[in-house]
Amino acid sequence: MNRRLEKLRLVIISCLLFATVAFVSGQPRKSDASAAKQFETRCGWFSNPTPANASLFDRDAEWVIGVQGGYQAKGDWPDFGAKQWVETNVHYGYGCACLRLRVNRETHEVIEIESSHARPLSVCRRDRSLRKWAFK
Repeated sequence: MNRRLEKLRLVIISCLLFATVAFVSGQPRKSDASAAKQFETRCGWFSNPTPANASLFDRDAEWVIGVQGGYQAKGDWPDFGAKQWVETNVHYGYGCACLRLRVNRETHEVIEIESSHARPLSVCRRDRSLRKWAFK
């Protein structure tokens, strides 16, 4: 009887192992190509009104890049030239930029900035989809 019990245990363990392998194998995996697609280019108004507070306002939404004393996305912010930046609070203000980034679509937070570059202010001023934002 002891031998029968051992065989039964072995069969049960084998079935559980097989079921686990089948379940894990059936799960979708992120390939390198899909991971690269997580980054997207978004263009619009880059706002840095006060220290450590920054957002990108594009045609879809406000994407929070950083909050003073709290959340900060990984990566570098764009560098703006004097003619690409409007000062509203000492040297804080806004400019027009494109950022290649990963976002959380539910919270509208930027997770990581892969690259960024400033654009002429006139580009955002002419973009009708950005007119809903207060930046002129």
